[in-house]
Amino acid sequence: MPTRTSARAHRRAALMTALVALSGTVTMAAASGAQAAVPGPSQQGFALLRPGNLLVATSVYQNGAPIVAGSTQLPPGCGSAAAPCVTAVTGDQYPYVFNNDTIDASFGVASPITLKELTPSGRPLASLQVPNSSQYGVSADANQMVTSFSSKSELALNLSTNGQYVTFMGYDAAVGSVDVSNDNTPGGIDPTSADPDTTYREVAQLGANGRFQFTETNAYSGNNGRAALLNDSAGQDVYYTAGNAGNGANPEPATVVTGAGAQLITPSNLPIAQQTPGAPTPVGSFNVTELGTSADKSGKDDNFRGLTEYGNVLYYAKGSGSNGVDTVYFVDTTGAACPAGSGVPASGVALPTSSNLSYSTNDAALGLTAKNPGLTPDNMCVLNGFPTASAKNATDASDYPFGLWFANPYTLYVADEGAGDNTYDAATNSYTAAAASSTAGLQKWVYDKAAGEWKLAYTLQNGLNLGQPYTVAGYPTGLNSGPGGTGLPWAPATGGLRNITGRVNPDGTVSIWAVTSTVSGSGDEGGDPNQLVRVTDKVAASTLPANESFRTVVAPADKTVVRGVSFTPGTRTSGVTCTGGGSNHASSFAGGNAVAGVLCEDGGRRKD
Repeated sequence: MPTRTSARAHRRAALMTALVALSGTVTMAAASGAQAAVPGPSQQGFALLRPGNLLVATSVYQNGAPIVAGSTQLPPGCGSAAAPCVTAVTGDQYPYVFNNDTIDASFGVASPITLKELTPSGRPLASLQVPNSSQYGVSADANQMVTSFSSKSELALNLSTNGQYVTFMGYDAAVGSVDVSNDNTPGGIDPTSADPDTTYREVAQLGANGRFQFTETNAYSGNNGRAALLNDSAGQDVYYTAGNAGNGANPEPATVVTGAGAQLITPSNLPIAQQTPGAPTPVGSFNVTELGTSADKSGKDDNFRGLTEYGNVLYYAKGSGSNGVDTVYFVDTTGAACPAGSGVPASGVALPTSSNLSYSTNDAALGLTAKNPGLTPDNMCVLNGFPTASAKNATDASDYPFGLWFANPYTLYVADEGAGDNTYDAATNSYTAAAASSTAGLQKWVYDKAAGEWKLAYTLQNGLNLGQPYTVAGYPTGLNSGPGGTGLPWAPATGGLRNITGRVNPDGTVSIWAVTSTVSGSGDEGGDPNQLVRVTDKVAASTLPANESFRTVVAPADKTVVRGVSFTPGTRTSGVTCTGGGSNHASSFAGGNAVAGVLCEDGGRRKD
């Protein structure tokens, strides 16, 4: 098994364990300050990152993980009552290796991250591999990052608030490491975790020169960090992140609860070998009791997948798990926008740069007890008009929001990944639940100012071919009937959409690029070859226009997954001026990846 924590990591783990033991109840605060990127091994300038192009996050599975069928014991570090050992049913060969999910629910294999630069039309320009242990000269203590193949919710890409950097999340681990996406962080040890090893989560920051800066964190212990966004406007320097935490029994430890959901992380200018991450700092928290319902597992109410910023407001999406509400949220920095758990952001607010959230076991109003700890006060609420039904009652027809993108203050596009139901009908050769979904795909929501709420206008699905299996050269055909197999077809089908980004065009349309989700008979659908697609929509349309259809930009390929998409660092996201009487909501276009050009309103002309 590859070594995932070096001697310096073990020293830091011991330090963090001591800190946690001494800390007790924790109140978090974060400071911000300008930081400079420090190049590490294998970090070289990447001259082809041109503003206005697309950047796509991908990963290619590498055979060679130390997994032998009938011999390898899973998960790594197993043998305790919380993590009993099981024997691998398949070896390391893709995609059969993911049939090990049947005996190890945390199963995954760390793989390199490749960022591809494309023109907006999809023409390949160049690619850049994030430093990792499979590269020459990258030692165990070098600056590096991997993703967990097949963790489908990882590697969202986000432009910073001033458009100068792209950020994303991964792990400080060696290629081939097993189960990193569900093990503990060194400072967030849960003795009941089903995956007892330790791995730091990381935020990567990439500039137009192709240089990386990495910041380690103890957040998301027991699960994964999914998205990061840098606030680098007006002298600020702070990351906002989204993810999930916890892989053990109740009650969850303080470090797991405080490290879940929406986090605030201060960037580090040190090489990762010299970093000593402290306790996590949550920037937002939601509790279902805000909606008048009974408390559930409070730490899982903040199981966030998508993240964006628009008009100085942070927005999050939750679309998985059996706790909380699968819907769209925002961080209420005023404390007054949501008296009953849902509302709309106040105008003129600023992005948060600190946190006063505390771990609590005795807040009766929020249902927080020693057996159900959580955070207080709660400062997140549902965006008014979006679903408020409990995720415990979710069905194939429910919403499963993921990526978010604002075209303007009144138009929000939401990627819905679908339920993931792989019910298959051999007679029609289709995954019937996915094919029948009316909610999966790209939802267009429009703000009704008079009603004070968002309303669903329509859902774009044409061209996605939901539930229809497709073939991929080199990928298995037939049924997955081997050891640990599902007995269903290997061939994947699109189930919906995950991460998205978009561009407002001068002709009254928007172009949106989206990463597809899949359903299949694989041992883990997250390992399926998926694709990047594009659609153009009329911004002013309130009913589904005819002839709007998705087309493939990056086709599915064997051993390859597509995870995130954004524009390249340096792409201008604000400063568009309208002339001739038009208004442009200038402050509203400061973030959220709403790139030029912007359609000026009231007959105005766009001036870049």
